[in-house]
Amino acid sequence: MNLDDLPPAEVMWAGKFVRAIRRGKWEYASRANDINAVVILAEFEGKVILIDQPRVAPDCRCVELPAGLVGDDDPEATIEVTAIKELEEETGFTAERIEQLGEFYGSPGILAESFTLVKAHGVRKIGEGGGDDNEDINVHLVARADIPNFVEQKRAEGFGIDVKLLLFLGFLTTSLVTRGSPAVC
Repeated sequence: MNLDDLPPAEVMWAGKFVRAIRRGKWEYASRANDINAVVILAEFEGKVILIDQPRVAPDCRCVELPAGLVGDDDPEATIEVTAIKELEEETGFTAERIEQLGEFYGSPGILAESFTLVKAHGVRKIGEGGGDDNEDINVHLVARADIPNFVEQKRAEGFGIDVKLLLFLGFLTTSLVTRGSPAVC
């Protein structure tokens, strides 16, 4: 398939937050107004800051890295400012500096949404977290080595697990080495 040969994208329907798009025979979803997300990798005292919150689409609470939408409230918002705002609001931690690690797509076969993964530096506790009035967020501090067990415990409790937590689970190198395939890192 050559992307240049496809017709222009056609919006089939648009809501306040999501739109469905068709381009040729392909259908996919995107955020309305081309808003993207920032996902925050933050550690405090040697532990990764994780959250869980209810998510409507999978109909369960999900374990995730803190995250937020860039430009949903303020069209001039930057990735760095949004990352600090969301880290403070969701977790009760702040950061002295935000480092951009790259832009990624979570499910590029069906979603046009990308997210920028950032690393928070100089993390310190400033409050309780828990999200804004429309959120119900629990904060978890988990040592990297304990994340696989934490994830399995939460999965056994009925929680969904955000795909971004694969960063900590070692599936890529472990499963490739176990199967005898060369590891690609």
